[in-house]
Amino acid sequence: MSVTRRDLLAGAAAGAAGLPLLGSLPALGQAAPTFTPEKGASLRLLRWSPFVKGDEDAWIANTKKFTDKTGVEVKIDKESWEDIRPKAAVAANMGAGPDIMWVWFDDAHQYPDKLMDMTGLANAIGAAGGGWYAGNQGYATRDGKFIGLPLATIGNAICYRDTHMKAAGFSEFPKDTKGFLELCKALKAKGTPAGFAHGKAVGDGNNYVHWLLWSHGGKTVDESGKVAISSPETLAALNYAKALYDTFIPGTESWLDINNNRAFLAGQVSLTANGVSLYYAAKNDPKLADMAADIRTTNLPIGPVGQSVELHQTTTAVIFKHTKFPQAAQAYLQFMYEPDQMNAWIAGSSAYCCAPLKAYEKHPIWSSDPNHVAYSKASATLRPNGYAGPLGYASAGVMADYVLVDMFAEAVTGAQKPEDAMKRAEARINRYYRV
Repeated sequence: MSVTRRDLLAGAAAGAAGLPLLGSLPALGQAAPTFTPEKGASLRLLRWSPFVKGDEDAWIANTKKFTDKTGVEVKIDKESWEDIRPKAAVAANMGAGPDIMWVWFDDAHQYPDKLMDMTGLANAIGAAGGGWYAGNQGYATRDGKFIGLPLATIGNAICYRDTHMKAAGFSEFPKDTKGFLELCKALKAKGTPAGFAHGKAVGDGNNYVHWLLWSHGGKTVDESGKVAISSPETLAALNYAKALYDTFIPGTESWLDINNNRAFLAGQVSLTANGVSLYYAAKNDPKLADMAADIRTTNLPIGPVGQSVELHQTTTAVIFKHTKFPQAAQAYLQFMYEPDQMNAWIAGSSAYCCAPLKAYEKHPIWSSDPNHVAYSKASATLRPNGYAGPLGYASAGVMADYVLVDMFAEAVTGAQKPEDAMKRAEARINRYYRV
């Protein structure tokens, strides 16, 4: 069955009946906790700025349904991706601000005592939705309790111009890092270079450098949490990254999450890594119709470790203990995870948000466009940034401080020799892991 994005949005608007597979999903049922919003309750949600408008539109529409049903007004504010982390930390430490936030990666582990325990609700949602994917659950749990609800994985994949790849002498996209480097060299020679974020980009920068590190067998810490960044594998990753950087468009060391999108859409680069939002930005612009038709997506190449290892952006919905309306806040999130609402949001997101629940794995959105396939397994395959150790205060701190991003940026730009950049990163990581 061929399903178009328009079909999906129409089906979402009509409820689960438009998508038979998901229409059969059970509601939360009798096992779910019951939340009765407090009299006069109102809520404030702070989320990250959307890159796909359908995501925001669907969430707002679902929120209106909740308000119509309960009378609880919900104000939705947005912040840039880079500002979410500090805003969440301030709200947690000050005990004031939004009631609910969408936070990144393992940020919730920095202030778990400031967050509501949502274990009962999370278990009910997980049971009804086929179970949580392990990576998403790990980000949302601490000491066996859910300190948030896994919300989505924003898949990261290679986006490239097919005609430019072929003009560079490649009939198909390389599957390994060796071939990938050769492609990037050939693209530069043709005047159609690649570009990856080496700046403090919450998503694109972190996703890229973790892939570089892991694909060569490096890791920040071992299984016991002992710092393990100084290794031949890390050095190999840094040297490989330096060779790649030499093929990039100038200035990628200052790129944030928006910059590679702009460079690609402006025709300055023909290859980068991004969410599916890049494809839709071109597809929805009549002036970029030819570019949109030329865009292809694929998963990142496999390195010396011999297997696909990718980070992927994850977001978790948390409720702060300082909220004056805890019942209303939990009722709101419970409503948003009901199949009708979740189905509508996933459809509206156009493959940008991969659900953290296994029941949505075969959502028709993933087969509605060939460029969606590379993003379809993001929740199932993501490797948490704390690999290979446990998630917690230390892993969250290292991520929030952009230690790996800085290490690679210093090495590729020549600000530090690769060996020195690695040693500096080790010293910074040791401070978080208290060595």
